[in-house]
Amino acid sequence: MPSKPTEARSIGSQLVLRFTIAGALLLCCGLGVLYWIVVQHAHEEDNEALADKLSAVRAELSTAGGPRILNAELETLRPGERVTYWLRVLDSAGTTLAESPGMNDFLSPQIFPTAELPAVAALNPHIARSGGKLLALLSAREDAAGRAYIIQLAQDRSVDEQFTKHFGALVIAVLVAGSVVSALIAFSVTRRGLRPLAEITRSLERTGPAHLNERVEPSAWPRELQPLALAFDQMLDRLEDSFTRLSQFSADLAHELRTPVANLRGEAEVALTRSRTADEYREVIESSVAEFERLSATINNLLFLARAEAAQGLAERTSFDGRAAIDKIAGYFGTLAEERHVTITCKGAGEIYADALLFSRAVGNLIENALRFTPDGGRIEISLDVKAAQTELSVRDNGSGIETQHLPRIFDRFYRADSARSSQGSGLGLSLVKSIMDLHGGSATAHSEPGKGTIVTLVFPSRREPNQIGA
Repeated sequence: MPSKPTEARSIGSQLVLRFTIAGALLLCCGLGVLYWIVVQHAHEEDNEALADKLSAVRAELSTAGGPRILNAELETLRPGERVTYWLRVLDSAGTTLAESPGMNDFLSPQIFPTAELPAVAALNPHIARSGGKLLALLSAREDAAGRAYIIQLAQDRSVDEQFTKHFGALVIAVLVAGSVVSALIAFSVTRRGLRPLAEITRSLERTGPAHLNERVEPSAWPRELQPLALAFDQMLDRLEDSFTRLSQFSADLAHELRTPVANLRGEAEVALTRSRTADEYREVIESSVAEFERLSATINNLLFLARAEAAQGLAERTSFDGRAAIDKIAGYFGTLAEERHVTITCKGAGEIYADALLFSRAVGNLIENALRFTPDGGRIEISLDVKAAQTELSVRDNGSGIETQHLPRIFDRFYRADSARSSQGSGLGLSLVKSIMDLHGGSATAHSEPGKGTIVTLVFPSRREPNQIGA
């Protein structure tokens, strides 16, 4: 069964959820620490008060008639007065010598922990619940005036328990309210932060063949989103350039194909206007064959360019002697050069790692182009220079040169500078050279001075793997 498509998650909802969770955790940690500090402080204050009370009782017992005096003081407690401490003093036999009124009703001597030294007992009182109250119980041994006593002291901590509950409820309420406020703040911040993305969406919706000049102005965006806006603008620049080049290419292609077709049609129509001799028909056919060859060459070049851009072919790269290769290519054009008294010289040596056939085609196109625009008696120089990570091949001529404004476009398809227009060629030669260099991961550059000549330099990378186009 086909799997169900994964439901897209909202960036905004994830940001709100995570911000809320983070805020709640921070509040929980902060309020938890505050709650612990307050409760611990109250607990320590109660222990200190209990220890002070124990010290006071011990001081009373050290005086003459201490138990009797304590008992008299305890009996003076007025009815209805709130009691926070209960005291019982026992002798070594367990007989009660002094006791808070009514203490025995809910605090029998057995409830108290085992008597310890006063310093130890005051540090960690026993917590128990009796008579509906939360009590801190302390039992200490005391030797005073030559007698042994057991002091049982109880502290009412019910008020502290109520405070702890109320304070805990307040902390929970603040935590819940803080979480809600965090969610609202997160929603507001996320909505404001994602607003630029909505602007990009609107820009994308407006983008089309007729609106490729749409831009989003990265400088007005948040710093984190500026790379996205810049990449979006760069993408639009590339699209606009591609559409412009495609439109120009379509117009140039139509022009290049229209001319030979018009020539073929015109010659055929003229030939059919009246009866002609066999020689005349032969001339028409020969002229048509020449036009067909021009069409075929143009189509083959365009097919090669299309395959190169789609990286459909494989470049069978091998290492070969670069000097021997350029000598062979120069020899192929030797006859044509001799007819025009153009000298072709080769210099330099080194190994080249490239597809031998594509290398020959690129260099051949450069020599052919140089011959076309080099005057009779001129010279063409082919040089080879091997460096650490690349091999450079240059073709220099002393022809008419190219104007500076035309240099950036001489590798475009069908482009021919005004000063170098000719009825020969289709304007695809240098485009083929550029495509071949792109397939090898290299580069093709041109430098020229009007009236002095042109230098075209091809840079081939050194050997690398894999041995494949576009690698």
